[in-house]
Amino acid sequence: MLPLRDENRSMSSPHVTRVFIIVNVVVFFFFWLSNSNFFLLSIRDYGMIPANVIKGERLYTFFTSIFMHGGTLHLAGNMLFLFVFGDNVEDNFGHGRYFVFYFLCGIAASAVHILSVTTTGGMSIPTVGASGAISGVLGAYILLYPRARVLTLVFYFLVSIVRVPAFLFLGFWFVFQLLAGFLEPSSGVAYWAHIGGFVAGIVLALILRRKKTHYGYEYISQ
Repeated sequence: MLPLRDENRSMSSPHVTRVFIIVNVVVFFFFWLSNSNFFLLSIRDYGMIPANVIKGERLYTFFTSIFMHGGTLHLAGNMLFLFVFGDNVEDNFGHGRYFVFYFLCGIAASAVHILSVTTTGGMSIPTVGASGAISGVLGAYILLYPRARVLTLVFYFLVSIVRVPAFLFLGFWFVFQLLAGFLEPSSGVAYWAHIGGFVAGIVLALILRRKKTHYGYEYISQ
């Protein structure tokens, strides 16, 4: 399933979400359009390597790895989810809180990933991608807007477009990550980072949310 857009109108312009998307795209193509060796070296230099972090080295990669991607599909998928779900979460939190929230979710996702690879031999493999932070956005969204409708592209025998409540779309997404995390721990995908980011997003949303939501519309609670 791929989200195309949600039917949840944002009341403010998602400036921070747009900046995150632009920075991710610019950073990726800056390295990708260089020679292949430079691209691979950038992943090694700016990706988060668990073994280094555990030793207290290159802690800056907690942040730089969030803006690195391994390929065009990796980048496109992450940016699509951020585009669809980020604006409403930013609208609810406000630009400043949302900015901090995004990085906190990314750090939490990386921390959970480190814990997950201590027994799977992935300590020296660099981890890149915004999906941990974006998973936090999804976690916040399911808490804030569970009944908002998501226009979804479904591939099941025939390709169709359906409207799915956010709690079903994101709930299915989370269950898939959870199952894959247990069944495919060495798949090359940081499923536990997604899980950690999603849970962190829910927890932080309980703290940071400033408006109540109802059927995708917002109102101030006195």
